[in-house]
Amino acid sequence: MRKTWILGVVAVMVLGAGTMVLTNRPIPVPVARPETDVPLRIYGLGTVEARVLSRVGFEVGAAMISLSADAGDRVTKGQDLASLNPAEQEARVARARAAVVANAAARTRAEAAVIRARAMLAQREAANGRQQDLARRDVASVQRAEEAGRDEAVARADLMVAEADLAVIRAQGEDAAAALRLEETLLAHHRLVAPYDAVVVARHVEPGTVVKAGDPIFTLIDPATVWIQAYVDEERAGQLALGQPGSIRLRSQPASEFHGNIARIGLESDRANEERRVWLVCDDCPQPMYLGEQTEVRILTGTRERALMVPELAVSGYDGFRGTVWIVQDGRLARAEVTFGARDDRGRIEVTGGLPDGAQIVAQPPKGARIGRRAMEATP
Repeated sequence: MRKTWILGVVAVMVLGAGTMVLTNRPIPVPVARPETDVPLRIYGLGTVEARVLSRVGFEVGAAMISLSADAGDRVTKGQDLASLNPAEQEARVARARAAVVANAAARTRAEAAVIRARAMLAQREAANGRQQDLARRDVASVQRAEEAGRDEAVARADLMVAEADLAVIRAQGEDAAAALRLEETLLAHHRLVAPYDAVVVARHVEPGTVVKAGDPIFTLIDPATVWIQAYVDEERAGQLALGQPGSIRLRSQPASEFHGNIARIGLESDRANEERRVWLVCDDCPQPMYLGEQTEVRILTGTRERALMVPELAVSGYDGFRGTVWIVQDGRLARAEVTFGARDDRGRIEVTGGLPDGAQIVAQPPKGARIGRRAMEATP
């Protein structure tokens, strides 16, 4: 019995000694080391888009009789794309032209009436002058003189009426000419032409369809304006600037990397997703580009000649400027509050201050870490 008790005591002592050795031996931890020529990149997801995209259609409605372009075609500015049945509008144009011709005839007649009225007035003025002279010399009666004066007044009034009729007909002529231009314009709207050099993305109708004014017939893009629209986390978007270079990967070609630069930064962020939009123009992307294709971008915002980069997962209480990290100082684990700067696309943050002299930041804190625990740098 006494022997068994002694063996138990010895076993407990051995176990305790082993535990103390295990808990006090230095644990290996990976530490972050300064690096040189560190690129600072921002990661974003996006899609291929076109800055100039138009859904073109007719300004009038009618039955479609022909379409001369299809998806994938390249068209030039002014090229015919489609046409509507023009019969009804052609009849309106013919009626408007007839109205212009009729007005021209009426105007000629009115001008002749003015000439006749002027001649009649000149005759009445001369006759009235003679009668008034004879009446002053008592050669003609006063009644004849009064009748001559009345005839001159009537002739003058007739001239005024003729001139007014001519003015009305001229105004009607301008109205008829404007009506003709309107009908001819509406007839021209029965043809759909390309507004610029473009690529047809989609054709939305087929011949025989009765379309309404404004219905989209084709979707066009200017191929020179295709770019990448990307979404960047607002928390990292403060480093963005126009002209910054970026690498682009297309989902259809994941093994290839293309290059571009920022052409526009959105002035309004997405309030729900807390993201900012940027647009990159690609310098060497393959042709053709496919709208809506998903892309990944990495924008180079700067470089550091020398920087200490720490994984974000190693930082607790990070508020965008400072946070707490585990450090190894004098061979033991401790906690320190440090300040941070820029981030990169690998989930790391630049340490800018607060690190005690001679201390190293633990890049991956071990389980069960506690302050004062002996630690040493893990060998690669």
